Amino acid sequence: MNVLRQFGGMWAGTASLRLIWTAGLVTVAFTALARWLRGVSRSGAMAGAVVCFILYVSAGIGAFVALVSVFILAWITTRFGYKRKQRLGTAERSEGRTASQVLANLSIATACIAVFSLTGRVAYLVGFVAALAEAAADTVSSELGQASNEKARLITTWEEVPAGTDGGVTGPGTIGGMMAAVFVSLVCLAARLVGSRQLSICIIAALFGMMTDSYLGALLERRGLLNNDSVNFLGTLVAAGAAIALS
Repeated sequence: MNVLRQFGGMWAGTASLRLIWTAGLVTVAFTALARWLRGVSRSGAMAGAVVCFILYVSAGIGAFVALVSVFILAWITTRFGYKRKQRLGTAERSEGRTASQVLANLSIATACIAVFSLTGRVAYLVGFVAALAEAAADTVSSELGQASNEKARLITTWEEVPAGTDGGVTGPGTIGGMMAAVFVSLVCLAARLVGSRQLSICIIAALFGMMTDSYLGALLERRGLLNNDSVNFLGTLVAAGAAIALS
């Protein structure tokens, strides 16, 4: 019996070591690619590497695939209509997103997945998916809105404002954000991070977080009480909190 326990402990230790090595290799490869594509700056690459490693160690390749789906959406929509965004003065920096931007969008999702790995509570896994879906929805809605319209509507008063204004929403941007939330949630479903019963919760919570982001932008960011990173962080926090509560 003692021999079996020792063998089981050795096997578990080897499996854990293999997981860590795999996570490290995947993180290095993904970070190098993201940097080469100029999706992130140097600081953003470092922050993204930490996020990627924690996600892979906590929930395996499924969590990594979910992260990749968000990156792809952000990378494509950031470059869509880039010249128009430059004229508006809202274009993303050419070297990519910084560490503060990466963490503002992904720190809540990372915290949720870490808590899940420690406690095994599925609610935090649902919160992780909702936070990721909200981050994608917010990015896509903002980037598409600025690329497709020169004017937007302020979400609080519905007055017409220049595209890119904090709290401004557009039809194409809103539809794009909704589709992004659905897409990321479906990727997580396919990766077996959540089941079909939790899918609607993730989508609803993500969209609620996206709308909260817009309201915070209109009410607080326009007045200088919050910056964009803070608003993005709170949007993912609301999405994760709503998903955890609903699940």
